[in-house]
Amino acid sequence: MTPRCSREEESPDPEQKAGHLYSAGTLRIHELTPEERAVYGTLKPECLPKHVAIIMDGNGRWAGNRSLKRFLGHQQGAKSVQLVTETASRIGLPWLTLYAFSLENNLRRPKAEVNFLMRLLKTYLENNVQRMMDNNVRIRYIGRTHELPREVQDRMQWAADTTVHNSGTTLTLALNYGGRSEIVDAVRCLAEEVAGKHLTPERITESDINRYLYTAHMPDPDLLIRTSGEMRISNYLLWQIAYTEIYVTERLWPDFRGIHLLEAIADFQRRERRFGGLSDSVGATDEEAEHARIVAS
Repeated sequence: MTPRCSREEESPDPEQKAGHLYSAGTLRIHELTPEERAVYGTLKPECLPKHVAIIMDGNGRWAGNRSLKRFLGHQQGAKSVQLVTETASRIGLPWLTLYAFSLENNLRRPKAEVNFLMRLLKTYLENNVQRMMDNNVRIRYIGRTHELPREVQDRMQWAADTTVHNSGTTLTLALNYGGRSEIVDAVRCLAEEVAGKHLTPERITESDINRYLYTAHMPDPDLLIRTSGEMRISNYLLWQIAYTEIYVTERLWPDFRGIHLLEAIADFQRRERRFGGLSDSVGATDEEAEHARIVAS
């Protein structure tokens, strides 16, 4: 795949880069299940998040709870990926990014399990590209994907090339991904710029780091969902989630469906995002009164 410091792989449509919401004419709300439509009916369509990221956790526990082999949990988790993606495409969610395979998974899981996950990824792509086409979904990847097996990379590239002209939801799979390694890779690229005298250290800004992140072509997540109830970030999108709303559900990933995505979005829409500022309900009078109390003390 394209060398790390090259940005040639990232050439989305300008509207996608800006997190453009679909026009009403492209939505497929009628394809939602009755239960999904009931939840969708409570949402404000104009206030949907532009980007939802998900930590898909619980495949092994799902299988263990049923006295099944772990690989069956992973297979059921792959089914959830497609079902959730299709719901996202129907409601016009521009960006959906899924933590599919971490750098730590690759290094610390048994080799047999890693090999199975690679075969599962190939099978998922081969079996679901047509469904992506039917749902106007295009697929992308982030992570150190060049370290994956060549035959897996070939299937990944084939799926990306096949769906490249789709204009709906961009499904991004984080594969062999780690948030810290992403920042390291970005810093290495910046170091090359400095060494080439194209940039001086004192002029480096957050924007310079951002343009070398794997996610430079997409908006930061508005909502991060974690399944299985674990209260951890797990080295996922560490830079990008600085002001992301976090939603944790006890539901294990293989049981997660489109309706649960909609429920998470409903919770998101009930929150007030301040990005480090003050709530609209905090007026100047309140601030002046607090200042007076500080001075008096």
